[in-house]
Amino acid sequence: MVAAKTAQDAALRVMQEGGQPRLTALRIVILLVLLMAAQAYDGSLHALSHWFILGLYGLGTVWFGLGERGRGRKAAAYSWAGTSLNALLAVYVIVEHMLAGGGTGEGADAVSRLPAYLLLLQTGLSMQVSHTLLFCAIVTASWVVAFLVGLAFPDLFPGFNGDVPMQVIGLATFVATGLIVIDGVTRLRRAVDRTLEVESERGRLARFVPNAIARDLSSDALGIHRRHACLLILDIRGFSALSQRHAPEEMVSALMAVRAQAQGAVAAKGGIVDKYIGDAVLAQFVTGTPQEQAQAAAACALDIQARLAEVNTRRRAEDRFVIHTATAIHAGNLLVGVFDDGVRAEYTVLGPAMNMLARIEVRAKAANLAIAASEEIVRLLGGPQTPPFHPRPVPGTETEHGPLYTLDAAS
Repeated sequence: MVAAKTAQDAALRVMQEGGQPRLTALRIVILLVLLMAAQAYDGSLHALSHWFILGLYGLGTVWFGLGERGRGRKAAAYSWAGTSLNALLAVYVIVEHMLAGGGTGEGADAVSRLPAYLLLLQTGLSMQVSHTLLFCAIVTASWVVAFLVGLAFPDLFPGFNGDVPMQVIGLATFVATGLIVIDGVTRLRRAVDRTLEVESERGRLARFVPNAIARDLSSDALGIHRRHACLLILDIRGFSALSQRHAPEEMVSALMAVRAQAQGAVAAKGGIVDKYIGDAVLAQFVTGTPQEQAQAAAACALDIQARLAEVNTRRRAEDRFVIHTATAIHAGNLLVGVFDDGVRAEYTVLGPAMNMLARIEVRAKAANLAIAASEEIVRLLGGPQTPPFHPRPVPGTETEHGPLYTLDAAS
């Protein structure tokens, strides 16, 4: 999880760094808009200090913008300074308008508030919630203080008394807009973080399972989680006894033939070969509904038998021993995910259903069953004698979970 968090932070940092040139360019565009707006509304009445302040802001925003393109604490400090500079410019224009006389017209009112809204949006686009909060806090606090000073000292703000309702509306509108932007940035950050987490988990799972299954698993939950799955285990009958009568090379050839056919059948039905355990093959079906998982597992079991029948036909023609297998299938809720102890990472499933599967396999061998399905599998398939699998109970194979069933191919 620490590695995933580090990867998310790195990816987000790259996204922010990639957007810094655009944000700097946007600041310059905003500056040009302010210059044009100031000239359009009483530009000739603005004091020289107004143009001087805008000029300083232009130089400052370029300076801080270039500083933000780096990394580390210095770049972070530049970023905070740039946000503070944006807020101070917005406050300056608002207060200057109030000092000059708030009642000079709706156009002048709009121009005085334009920096606050433009720079609020620009700060929000940085996807940094804390910076957006700082910007809103500075502007709102300064606006409130200026408003209260205007009420206490009417002579300081010419025409302010007649502009009180508009100031209240303007302040309330800015606060509401700020809350909307902060909420939007917060939601966007959460969405981006979630997307990065899912992508990181998908990439981690893709080391062990096919991409399609990795996408399905990562969209369900992150890390180790509970999930319904159908399990299938295939074992070669009498492998130890056969190993005593045949050369190792012959046994390896037979084992590889079984694994190849099992792998092909499992992949064809959308499952995953979890692992090879000696002469056994453990597979899992974790995507789709429980009913779809059971159908895929049952179809896979029958497909393996059909494939091995063809293999045995060729082996008989070559005067080689016939391969007999036992297949057990069971279903249940399991812990699914990548188990990493820091030395070795392994994708697998764990839970009581795994233990039950092992017991079903033992009973299947004892009853000489080619395919043994648990009652849970049969229930998911629709019950006994349900086509196309036609599950049939096998007398004398009862377990704590009911009798075992054998499957027939579709007729």
